[in-house]
Amino acid sequence: MKLIEVIAKSSSENTITAIAEKFKARDYRTGREGEDGRQAIRILLTDENVQPALDALQTVLGAQSTARIIVFPIDATLPQPSSEKEKDQDKAISSRESMYANVDKNTHLDSNFIILVILSTLVAAIGLVKNNVAVVIGAMVIAPLLGPNLAFGLGTALGDMHLMKKSLKTLLAGIFIAIFLAYIIGLLWPFALNSPELMARTEVGLDSLALALASGAAAALSLTSGLPSVLVGVMVAVALLPPAAALGLTLGHGRIDLAMGAGLLLVANIVCVNLSAKLLFLFKGIQPRSWAEKAKAKRAMSIYLVVWAITLALVVLTIIARPHIEGPL
Repeated sequence: MKLIEVIAKSSSENTITAIAEKFKARDYRTGREGEDGRQAIRILLTDENVQPALDALQTVLGAQSTARIIVFPIDATLPQPSSEKEKDQDKAISSRESMYANVDKNTHLDSNFIILVILSTLVAAIGLVKNNVAVVIGAMVIAPLLGPNLAFGLGTALGDMHLMKKSLKTLLAGIFIAIFLAYIIGLLWPFALNSPELMARTEVGLDSLALALASGAAAALSLTSGLPSVLVGVMVAVALLPPAAALGLTLGHGRIDLAMGAGLLLVANIVCVNLSAKLLFLFKGIQPRSWAEKAKAKRAMSIYLVVWAITLALVVLTIIARPHIEGPL
């Protein structure tokens, strides 16, 4: 459940009350009118009713520049729901505004993001070279690549070009930093290219696409359902950080053949992660509030789904044709 606090003019009380009744509020409380003519009203709603209630409140309060709508998460309520039906209704479903706030804060290309990318790349490079799985996993834990990917998918679902541009810039910057830093490490560190962990990231197959598709879907599901994002963050990092580091390391050693494999894996994973995330947002019905925004978002989603699907088809064809082009080593 969620607790919605509405701060609006006292004249809006009856309208807000009607909205609370329409969406079957579990509890409803009104505060005293303040000196500025506004009052606070609190509404307790099940998760499935939060988004439609927020849409209705924004519609009726849109003309009030001083109106505020605040959503509080509820960790627990007593007594517990008395029936299985009520328990099912209380499954965690994040509202559109909550999802936007969660992803937007992770799309800032600031010093924290850059430092985390640098640290995770250093750790990943060492793990790949030394064939240390635990170190590679540690790098994936601290890699900040989940936020920009989710933000780009959500921006497409909402038709929000600003969010899409900001998240894409941050994601590409993170990947570029990882590749460039790994290239410098490969250039200066005379290690042997015989680590199974490293070599595994220079090969790409259809199983790699399945992993990336699962990663993107899990990331989107974590956002829409309120599941912990740490584990899916690792999954996305599995798909993006190690191949980016492997690409830089092999380029630093002048092994263009291996770098091409790592680069293809990286491209394939980016395509699959974003495609599956967009499909899950579409399946979950994530869309803007107004009709005009919905039409715009629908066009954007259709275009991007087609583009990603065509790109994925080209990647699959390249994967299938690559062994025949290269021939036996």
